[in-house]
Amino acid sequence: MTKKTPPILRGISDIRRFFQRNEMPIYFVSATNFNLLGADEWIKGFKYITYIECFDGLHPNAFSPKEELPHDEFQGIEDINNYLLEHNEVVQVIRNRRHDGKAGKVLFLMFDEKTERLAKKLGLDVCFPPAKMRTLLDNKVHTNRVAEQAGVPCVPYVLSKVKDFKHLRKVSRELGDHLVVQTPFGDSGHTTFFISNEADYNKHAEEIEKEKEVKIMKRINCRGSAIEACVTRHGTIVAPLMTELVGFKELTPYKGGWCGNEIYSDVFTRDIRRKARKYTNLFGDQLRKEGYKGYFELDFLIDQDTREVYLGELNPRITGASSITNHAVFALADAPLFMFHILEWMDVPYELNVKQLNARWARKENIDGWGQMIIKHTDDVVEKVTEAPRSGIYKMNDDGTVTYSRMDTHRRAVESENEAFFLRITRKGDWVYEGADMGILVTRGRLMTDDFKLNARSKKWLTAIRNMYKTGAPDAIAAQEATAADFGAFKLM
Repeated sequence: MTKKTPPILRGISDIRRFFQRNEMPIYFVSATNFNLLGADEWIKGFKYITYIECFDGLHPNAFSPKEELPHDEFQGIEDINNYLLEHNEVVQVIRNRRHDGKAGKVLFLMFDEKTERLAKKLGLDVCFPPAKMRTLLDNKVHTNRVAEQAGVPCVPYVLSKVKDFKHLRKVSRELGDHLVVQTPFGDSGHTTFFISNEADYNKHAEEIEKEKEVKIMKRINCRGSAIEACVTRHGTIVAPLMTELVGFKELTPYKGGWCGNEIYSDVFTRDIRRKARKYTNLFGDQLRKEGYKGYFELDFLIDQDTREVYLGELNPRITGASSITNHAVFALADAPLFMFHILEWMDVPYELNVKQLNARWARKENIDGWGQMIIKHTDDVVEKVTEAPRSGIYKMNDDGTVTYSRMDTHRRAVESENEAFFLRITRKGDWVYEGADMGILVTRGRLMTDDFKLNARSKKWLTAIRNMYKTGAPDAIAAQEATAADFGAFKLM
């Protein structure tokens, strides 16, 4: 029998209807469902499979295995995903939801070649380019080479092996005395080093010298920004520019560590926004030449002295900023960016005027104001959580205290700046340690002042949420009771 060619989807309305009628099971498998919150409302048949139960079983489309099976210590989200794909409860869910003999499609935040093999064994099609390609593109050293090919400017830099401090000074003599050194892989809060003298260098010498090559940049007076995009067969779709919250000691113990985002219509200047869109398009075009398609994010560094826009790094994936991107007005008026990503793997022809879509998404009237804070445990202690706030909508009272208002599964129900959505990650009974992810707070409006400091309102929210966590057990007891598996020193989103 000849296979029928599916009808061509002609534009946004057809694409939206296609996903509302979708029968193919689609999964997001990760530590939490934070990155793609709300996707199940846009796509029929979309389910989350997560290791951490953030909603106490109340989310209608989230599944977390009840039984904890023996496993090696998790070293990253990849290990969590591999554990989930081998879990008998997860396997049963996927088998029970097969459609027309097919297991469906699957998305991950992070995955490796083992994940790909496990997904294939279950009959799942991975909706991303191969792990091998993503690993290459995720290499911060290689990213600069891709940027050069794309014609996207980078902060003045050199790529080199570093033998010792004297050698570092030799290879970077054109960059000045104040340097930023990045190793090829890892969260920026852990693997970005600010070096002005030998004492700074010696703190990180072992990590730097073990690498075959590192990126050495001139240190500039910059502000961080982020922009998400999607490489499609019709061109690169580019979302609006966002600010980044970076290194706030109230939120993260890591200097230079990402801890949130803001989106609003007047973020930076019109010229800076224009440059960021242009460079993202160029980078997306180069990624397509490299064989990549789908979702990606670029960090841009805005030089406060020259107003130049430089590439910071590439994340070839859905990211921690995706929740902000995919729920802003521009996305709700057309379709979230993740839908265009998934569409590339749905084996259906479609037409889309990307140029017109990008023009709409760049208009100020299509961008509303939102911010999110990634709240980490910042004290250098190990304690057990005895009380933790629920996920849902909270309301701030006149005295600065916060009360639980109602259950919801993402930020859509936040009505004003006096309300916020909180996604709990650390639960009652969990151990907390320096750098542990406690939760994410999302609210309307600005979180920072114009000079990039946390504003009074965001500090009130942060204090109120932290006060809702209670911990116990002194360090000595914690050291005896906690197992190595409790200490996942990696980013969960």
